[in-house]
Amino acid sequence: MTADPTAPAPLGGRVKRALAWSTLNSIALRFGSLGVGILLARLLAPEEFGVFAVALTVQTIVISLADLGMSADIIRHGVQGRAGTVTTISSVAGVLLASGMFLAAWPVAAAMGSPQATPVVQVMSLTLVLSGLSVVPYAVMQREFRQRAQLGLDGASLVLSTVVTVGLVLLGMGAMALAISRVLAQSMVTVLQFLLTRSRPTFGFDPAVARSLLRFGVPLAGANVLSWVVMNVGHLTVGATAGAVMLGLYTLAFNISTWPMSALGVAIRAVALPAFATVTDPRRKAAGFVSAAALTWSLALLVGVLLSGLASVVVPLLYGQRWSMAADALAGLAFFGAFRVLFDLVATFLIAVGASRALFVAQVVWLAALFPAVILGVRWYGLAGAGVGHALVCALIILPMYAIALRRHGVRLRSLTGALVLPLVVAAPAVVLGLFVVRSLPGALWQLLGGGAVMTVAFVGPLLPWLRRRLRELKDAGQTADEPVAPAGAPAPTGAAPTTVSEPAGSADPAGPPTPLVTATRA
Repeated sequence: MTADPTAPAPLGGRVKRALAWSTLNSIALRFGSLGVGILLARLLAPEEFGVFAVALTVQTIVISLADLGMSADIIRHGVQGRAGTVTTISSVAGVLLASGMFLAAWPVAAAMGSPQATPVVQVMSLTLVLSGLSVVPYAVMQREFRQRAQLGLDGASLVLSTVVTVGLVLLGMGAMALAISRVLAQSMVTVLQFLLTRSRPTFGFDPAVARSLLRFGVPLAGANVLSWVVMNVGHLTVGATAGAVMLGLYTLAFNISTWPMSALGVAIRAVALPAFATVTDPRRKAAGFVSAAALTWSLALLVGVLLSGLASVVVPLLYGQRWSMAADALAGLAFFGAFRVLFDLVATFLIAVGASRALFVAQVVWLAALFPAVILGVRWYGLAGAGVGHALVCALIILPMYAIALRRHGVRLRSLTGALVLPLVVAAPAVVLGLFVVRSLPGALWQLLGGGAVMTVAFVGPLLPWLRRRLRELKDAGQTADEPVAPAGAPAPTGAAPTTVSEPAGSADPAGPPTPLVTATRA
């Protein structure tokens, strides 16, 4: 029998290709952002970076509310009958938030110790209007697994923002150059998204759809804001309890701990939400999640093991001996970074099944538990205690909470435990062996190579047959697509999509605020 050429490709194949392109996109953007950051660090004074950092911080918090979970809803349900309402609500929210950000720019900037950031914050507020307008085409691209096109958009945005920023900096515009480049880059990407999806902004309002959107989206938006606060609790508590020097060391360690999330989490997130949303059989969806969690957790934990075991080598080798005390915090924060990747996958699954309230509750509990954990950790054990406090809260409080939420949506606790415990058991001896090798070898380079090789073999070797079986299970779960996805060239209902490439446009700030854990709607 001849296969129908118009039938959608098997889900597994689409996910595999999209994940490859998403990973390539993530890696390319990290290297591109690093290069741009180094270039601009030589062109801008530290105080100009600080002014832009204030504006970026304000924008990061406010933009978490602008999308209101609308793009995730489109990815879950499609655009049919929803696009006009989504565009109307997200555009109104974007204009209102932009107006509020513009009017509050001076008091907020002054409160953050940088009143000269006021005009920069006001220019950055324009990105909120673009975010509200562009929700639908972004979501359509994600739903159709068009990560190859997303790579092109992000690359074009990075090039444009870099050229504009460098040109305006050379003209003496300082931090304002970064804000203008971000607005221009996002404007370009918004236009290209509409062109690629063959759509245009249309407006409408269906009260029933609006109620559904807000029930799902408001808790998700609140969770995103709380997630940003959670990611910055350590900075607040370490600075208040240990002083500026320890805060600087902690910040460096925290930035290193975000490497797993930057390299893995962002790439996986872009594909996981449409993949989970496409599978309509609850049992297949749950089984696919468990297999994906096992593979994701193993890979993230391997990076965490390497960063923790090699912390005393990596920090002074990359940043100099004067930063070596940051290794104390990185030893624990490395595992926190691995948990972040796993939790991001969990959050994406819960978004796909509509459990946004569970995410909000988890962020509230996380925030409440993290403050005392970090404060006590710093008082008792210094920087090492801050890192361990983060990791223990993840392991002892947030993971069980997420497990209960997952169980309510068909994920069996026994299966989930089997997916997570074995890599964790193997990680302990791998770190011990790595530390032994590092302390036995002379020279930082040999310690890095020898310790890294031993930890990789000690971790991957025992897990290899198990990982192969998990990979086969994941492939089996995605053999067929439950729900057809409109071909890329088909006319799509018009509307709009979220903040697109906010990171490339802000690449001039390599140490900017971390991405919220539950924001599954960002490019």
